[in-house]
Amino acid sequence: MAINAYGNNLATDGAISSTSKDTVDKTKLGKDDFMKLFLAQLQNQDPTEPMDTEKILTQTTQLATIESSDNTNKALEDLSSSLSMSQQFSTISAIGKTADLGLDTLQHTKGNASAFEIYFPENVKGGSIEITDNNGQVVKTMLVEDGLAGVKQFTWDGTDASGNFIDDGIYHVNATYTNDDGEARTTKLGAYPIESVKFDSGKTLLKLGSNYIALDQVKEVY
Repeated sequence: MAINAYGNNLATDGAISSTSKDTVDKTKLGKDDFMKLFLAQLQNQDPTEPMDTEKILTQTTQLATIESSDNTNKALEDLSSSLSMSQQFSTISAIGKTADLGLDTLQHTKGNASAFEIYFPENVKGGSIEITDNNGQVVKTMLVEDGLAGVKQFTWDGTDASGNFIDDGIYHVNATYTNDDGEARTTKLGAYPIESVKFDSGKTLLKLGSNYIALDQVKEVY
């Protein structure tokens, strides 16, 4: 699969992991700290001038508020984790569907060959691939063998119809073909069946063709 017009690398990167001890933030008071302070205050109060009821009620209300806030935060964390897991499993249901990256382009360097992959959802009985420039001008036409189906790799030698090397730039790759029923069909670079789903370091990756692509690079699934 070629690098697209935005220079996206379609290979996945490894991650370097490191371990460290968790640190406790001692600048914030939790409900347990608040309770300890409150009990210490009650134990050490002056018996001749005990704390008034209104002050006790105020502090117990503050304790209840802290506990409620902690419980809410924990519930939100659990909900976030549940939604994340649900989203991952819903992505698995997309296996077998087609993912469109929203681009039909490849970055070409003059003098070099450019490899790319195109998905043919049906058997091909006569077809061709057109490589065009940004002005829509066809710079090269490549014939497609009969009987092809699935994701197939092609190599453009970087020349035009006359054998001249094409300049550096962004080029569009589209294909037309006829299926077994004699119906005309089209396909393009950048649209592939989702073969599998992988979860790596919190990222969802889809296997499209011979590469794993991050889910956020997919523009449409159908």
